Amino acid sequence: MTIDKTAKIDSSVEIAENVTIGPYAIIHPGVKIGRGCKVAAHAIIYPDTTLGENNTIHSFACIGSDPQVGHKKSKTFGGLEVGEGNVFHEFVTISRGCKGGKTHIGNHNLFQAYAHVGHDCHIKNHTIMVSYSGLAGHVKVEDYAITGGFTSVHQFCKVGESSMTAHGAIITNDVMPYIIIANNPPTPYGLNSVGLRRRGFPEEVRSNLKKAYKVIFRQKLPTAEAVQSLKGLAKNCPKVTHMIEFMQESQRGITR
Repeated sequence: MTIDKTAKIDSSVEIAENVTIGPYAIIHPGVKIGRGCKVAAHAIIYPDTTLGENNTIHSFACIGSDPQVGHKKSKTFGGLEVGEGNVFHEFVTISRGCKGGKTHIGNHNLFQAYAHVGHDCHIKNHTIMVSYSGLAGHVKVEDYAITGGFTSVHQFCKVGESSMTAHGAIITNDVMPYIIIANNPPTPYGLNSVGLRRRGFPEEVRSNLKKAYKVIFRQKLPTAEAVQSLKGLAKNCPKVTHMIEFMQESQRGITR
């Protein structure tokens, strides 16, 4: 364990083995830091934050800060739970839960400089938030999703698995899995083919997803009709099944 003598750490903080804490870092009460974490100079970890193993927090990142709410809600804040292997770059801000709730971040996510995660968000695994992208409160992000630079996601939206947003898209409806959304107004631009190949999706699966994309975004059928049209493809393709379930469960409607 290496802790710089200028770091300010509350006596209640629990620190595991092989943790490095740099100069002038500030760690508030009720924080738990897992094995192998690295906290750089001037980073701040706020109350009731739990970090799993091998997370890296770069300088000036603010992890677990109070929810950024302007209305007169209860000031009883919740916490932040972070899995393992995440990287938080410079000036990233992660808000803890509001009204006793929790913000959850899974494993092996990358948060580039100036990215923001609002209160009560749920981010799964292997996602990337590009610099200057932001999530409002209660947003859900599935595995391997990428929010591109200057993307803004409205509260309570859901961002689907292996999707990608780009060119400053302002997201006010859910983003379907496996696709690219770009520009303003946000517009679908086909499958995230490069991302799917990198994840090792077989050609047959990608072909089925392309057919599903055409049904959903080219034919623009109502949800019930689109689901009916996709049932044949879904029989032998769980990824198409996921698209169907995503549409059916959407509370805000999908971006198309």
